[in-house]
Amino acid sequence: MKLLVSALEPSANLHLEPVLSALGPVELFGIFDPRFGTPHLPSSDFSVMGFLDVVPKIAMAKRAIKALVALAKTVDHVLLIDSPAFNLPLAKAIKEAHPQVKITYYILPQVWAWKAKRAAKVEAYCDNLASILPFESRWYPSAVFVGHPLLDEINEVKTSLTCKGKIAFLPGSRPKEIARLMPLFKEVASRLDKEAQLVIPPFIDPETIPALYGDITGFTPVFNTHKALFESDFAFVCSGTATLEAALIGTPFVLAYRAHWFDFAVAKRLVKLPYVGLANIILGFMGKAPLHEELLQEAVSVSSLLEAYERRDGALFLERSKALGALLEHGSAHHVAAMIRV
Repeated sequence: MKLLVSALEPSANLHLEPVLSALGPVELFGIFDPRFGTPHLPSSDFSVMGFLDVVPKIAMAKRAIKALVALAKTVDHVLLIDSPAFNLPLAKAIKEAHPQVKITYYILPQVWAWKAKRAAKVEAYCDNLASILPFESRWYPSAVFVGHPLLDEINEVKTSLTCKGKIAFLPGSRPKEIARLMPLFKEVASRLDKEAQLVIPPFIDPETIPALYGDITGFTPVFNTHKALFESDFAFVCSGTATLEAALIGTPFVLAYRAHWFDFAVAKRLVKLPYVGLANIILGFMGKAPLHEELLQEAVSVSSLLEAYERRDGALFLERSKALGALLEHGSAHHVAAMIRV
């Protein structure tokens, strides 16, 4: 099978891997991590954070869409993962040029947060809508809930409270995220009598660690996010997929997020949600109480982070973590692979 893939984000590539395992031998084309083969462009070329970072990438994105449309006529199927700002125009262009080519959209645009009109475009341009959240059918009538990819990827979850004397620090994966949180995390780690695990995403080149993280004296660098979270009694986590990973594993944590003031102001005007963390968002839509505390912008400080640590309730967190896992049901890779094979 020849498969055209558009996976721009590191998280999209993490979710792509089990889908490829479930599919078996395939010939890949498009945008993805080079560990899967030879892409037209590597995902790293599209790494951005915030509205201001997008502008320089627009011309490159237009060229990439043109190239992928040309490739689409030679493949058996197209798989788009997340990244609607790029993947929706790509889906439209492919469908208009090659209406016979089947398109599966995996990890649908978060229209429940903003840009609700995107739902109609996804329905119009894509043949299979693979939803990873149980409430998304409210916006996508044709969507099939396939389960959540993290349940394919997480191998260990906590079933009881333990104390191993370790704290995990996850300052994000993008340089600007890391730069804003690391000074605070360093100070917090120095005040806690615990082993401080600095969780570094596996796709980050070890040689770039000093430039990205600065002096990490006092931290134990760890490259396995799930293992680090499972072994930790608490975690300080930047927003994003890692918050849901911690939630499903059962590690109590506080979300800490600081963005450029302009990006945050724009997002606050556009996104009308009471929470930032994925676990809290999911539970809120399902009519349940939030799971973890969230600290945003100026509210993120050394003192507020330490206070969140002192307020932790491990037993309550573990109970709600199990309820969250039950809502998401199961992994999604085999279901997505089945959609592609048809």
